[in-house]
Amino acid sequence: MKIRDVATVIEEFAPLQLQETYDNSGLNIGFPDAELTGVLICVDVTETVVDEAIGHRANLIVSHHPLLFHPLRRIVGADASQRIAARCLIAGISLYAAHTNLDSADGGMSFRLGQLLGLQNMRTLKPNPETVPESGFGIVGELPGRARPTLEFLRETKRLLNCGAIRYSALCRETVSRIALCTGAGASMIEDAVAAGADLYLSSDFKYNDFYTPDGRIVAADVGHFESEYCAIALLHDIITKKIATFAVRKSEHSINPVNYLV
Repeated sequence: MKIRDVATVIEEFAPLQLQETYDNSGLNIGFPDAELTGVLICVDVTETVVDEAIGHRANLIVSHHPLLFHPLRRIVGADASQRIAARCLIAGISLYAAHTNLDSADGGMSFRLGQLLGLQNMRTLKPNPETVPESGFGIVGELPGRARPTLEFLRETKRLLNCGAIRYSALCRETVSRIALCTGAGASMIEDAVAAGADLYLSSDFKYNDFYTPDGRIVAADVGHFESEYCAIALLHDIITKKIATFAVRKSEHSINPVNYLV
C-alpha cells in the first residue's frame, strides 16, 4: 500500500476539482510512491500532531486544513509552517489535505454535521452542478418531530459540538424546525438559508455586521470554526477505512481548537 492509494480513496469521494480556486487540497508535502506505514487524521497540522504521528510510526497525516495554504518562499524555521514542513520532510511524513473539496462533496462536511445534529431530509443548500452533480456547499434539513424552542436547540448544539460559546443574532423565531448550516466560514450564505425557508442558520466566522443580515427573517448562529469542522476527523476516517482496512488509521488525540474562551 502506498501513499497515493490513500489519496485515491479520498479523491474518489471528494474529487480535487471540487476545491475552490484559492485552496490547496491534495498532497502538500511528501512522497506519493512511499510505502504506507500508518495514517493520522486531524483538523490542523501542528507540531504536536507531527509528534503524535512520529510516535505512532504513521508516515501520512491527513488534515482538513492544508498546512501550505499560502506559498512558502523559504524554509528556514521562521514560523510554524516552515518548521512543520521541514520536520515532515526529514521524518519522511507526507501531508495530505482534504479541504473545500470535502466541504462541497456530496455527503461531505455539512452533511456529516447535519447528521450529528439529528437533521433529516437533508439537501444541498447551495448546489454547484457545474463541477460534479450533487456537489455544493452547506445543507438544509428538518428536525424530527415537533418544532423545538430556539434556545433549547442552540444549547443542545453547544453541547454536541463542545462549543466554548455560540454567538447568535436576534431571536426572531421562538421555535425552529428547518435548519440550514455550512461548516467553516459561511456568513456569505445567510441569504441562501433565508431563500431555503430555514428558521435558523448555523456556521462560523461571522463578522459584526453579519449579525444584522438576518433582519428578522432568520436566526443566524456562529458556533465557531473549529467546532463546526471537527467532524472532518470522523468523516475522513470513515472514507479511508471503508476502502482500506488493513492499515492503522488513527484519529488524532491532539487536534485541538486554537481559540480559547473566557466565560
